[in-house]
Amino acid sequence: MRTVHTLFLLLFLSAFAQAQELNCQVTVNSDQLFAQQKTDFAYVSQLKGIITEFMNNRRWSNEQFAVNERINCSMNINLVKSLSQGVFEATAQIVVTRPVYGTNYETTIFSYVDRAFNFVYLPTTPVYFRENQFSDDLTSLLAYYANVILAVDYDTFSKEGGSQFIQKAYSITNLAQQGSSNGAWQAGGDRRNRYWLIENLQNQQLIPFRDGMYTYHRLGLDMFAGNPVQVRKQILDLLATIRTIGLQMPNSVLLNSFFDAKSQELYNILFEGTPTERQKAFDLLSYLDPAKTENYRKLIQ
Repeated sequence: MRTVHTLFLLLFLSAFAQAQELNCQVTVNSDQLFAQQKTDFAYVSQLKGIITEFMNNRRWSNEQFAVNERINCSMNINLVKSLSQGVFEATAQIVVTRPVYGTNYETTIFSYVDRAFNFVYLPTTPVYFRENQFSDDLTSLLAYYANVILAVDYDTFSKEGGSQFIQKAYSITNLAQQGSSNGAWQAGGDRRNRYWLIENLQNQQLIPFRDGMYTYHRLGLDMFAGNPVQVRKQILDLLATIRTIGLQMPNSVLLNSFFDAKSQELYNILFEGTPTERQKAFDLLSYLDPAKTENYRKLIQ
């Protein structure tokens, strides 16, 4: 049983059968593909089952998981275009959640949209991942996100607990850079692509943010019912840390994804604060996440 989750999850365990790490709900939407191209893509219906099997039935670590310890996540893939038989342009949204101690609440810890989730797939294509060799984009994408999911989850249970998985995702990126024509594996172009996501996760300047994710979840949300005042202080401290990091690394994809996942939750928690706390929260949130300023403004009205 994995050590970073044991103290938290023992209270929830009702089943002790060994299981793999992920409980990934996969959807594959082909409506846009079929609307634009009337070609027969019947074999696309196989993708959901193949990806689900790949994500959920492969061992991604050496630790033992009980069924109730599996990490809840989702991968929503939207097939946009087929350039030729079996060659797909797609996008994907990856969302990771985790339970909050003592509640029925699941908090979103990660939300990210990959706008270049492009791959080749035919019914005859073997879906086989080799850790030290690039085989194809589909298996590299799935393995990359499996490790990112583990990394962000582990980071909420111990300080920098996900580092081993970040390194694995980085190695997958390096191999894909050599074998794939998909530019999202490269540093050039879109600063929100998957190269920059993994770069941010291992960037030393962002270690305070990763440490803050542990404080926010394990020492914050998990303890909220018992000490909401202290938790609001910790959250405001984290936002101040993010502001400092943001000055050094503007437009960080990791920081942007934090607000994609957490904006409503942050509002809900901080709305219960004192007028001084709400004002400070508004000042920080409207600066860090300006697109949602009008929602945050309700904190001070």
